Amino acid sequence: MAPADEFGEQLGDFMRRVGELRAARSVPSEDLYTVLDAALFELDHVAEELWPRYEQLVSGRGPGANNTDRDEHQLLRAIFQRLPLPVALLDRDTVVRRMNFAAAGFTGVRAGYATGRPLTGLLVHADRVAFRSQAAAVARGEGDRSLTVRLQIQPRTPVRVTLAGLRPGKEPRMAVLAVLQQDVPAARRTGPAQGGGPVPDLDEASRHVALTDLADTMTATLLTAPAGDRAVVLEGAAKALYERFADWVVADEGARRPRRVAVLGRDDALVRDVRAQDPAACPLVVEAARGGGLALQIRPEDPDGFGRDASGAHVLVRAEVTSLLCVPLAARPDGPVEGVLTLFRCGPRLAFSMAEAKAVDMMSRHVALALRRIT
Repeated sequence: MAPADEFGEQLGDFMRRVGELRAARSVPSEDLYTVLDAALFELDHVAEELWPRYEQLVSGRGPGANNTDRDEHQLLRAIFQRLPLPVALLDRDTVVRRMNFAAAGFTGVRAGYATGRPLTGLLVHADRVAFRSQAAAVARGEGDRSLTVRLQIQPRTPVRVTLAGLRPGKEPRMAVLAVLQQDVPAARRTGPAQGGGPVPDLDEASRHVALTDLADTMTATLLTAPAGDRAVVLEGAAKALYERFADWVVADEGARRPRRVAVLGRDDALVRDVRAQDPAACPLVVEAARGGGLALQIRPEDPDGFGRDASGAHVLVRAEVTSLLCVPLAARPDGPVEGVLTLFRCGPRLAFSMAEAKAVDMMSRHVALALRRIT
């Protein structure tokens, strides 16, 4: 049998075993570790057997085989992306090199955004140091590791992460393959094991309807606000966004010397501290007020981005912020900034999406126009 044909058969066998692992996700929780061990074994098989065989096939071909080589490389990438388990390829500093579709859905972060950013940014602060230490040990070749962490999107749900070392291609350094233990409710599973293709994304449709409803509420609020009363306009806009769209809304008026007008949140003590803050001590607000454009952050890496309270504690950490939007209020992109709106989402709530950021950017222009109205 030709080497390429034999390699294809091994890939076919691997895909069949992946299908069996997909079906095994419904086993009782006490048996999930057995399934995880089997998944890790299959990933080791890819790293130690299939990938070296692929390199041998590539090195044994002449210049005329470029198209075939490219096809096989794309096939391996497709296998990685379609693995039913959430998998991410990291470097020794936990920076994401590649993340598959299952991992993107599990973490709530799009793969394109996660690439180039540390995976530790998705974890609660208390688990980040341990994860970095274990990943570094695996990258040094000290053996596979496994640990329990918590994602910021679901801080009360422990997640089992298994780390395995591999060396992609002829790279001089070891990479780290991270497998996250997934426990998806049966109603949300897709694929052949559940009898047919993906189910309709009803959540996405619901979010679109919610955005349309929010835009309608914001428009009505701005049209009925008294002309010339800038504080009432900002307070009304903040109330329209609070709870239904964001867990926290902070409204600041002005650009050169911004003044805090409204703070809406779930922690009364923190609300008082944030209201007492000087907006000039909040780097995100200062940048937006200078016309820096909309800022969308998922799992903010800089805890000092929104400054500190009177005791010196970071506001983002104290509020357990998992995603934020900070948008300048300007009637046109090159126009003067009338104020700044900052929105936080916390805990298990889904992070702000690009579609939601675009909707807020549109509403910010309408708020700016309302602020410029005079009697």
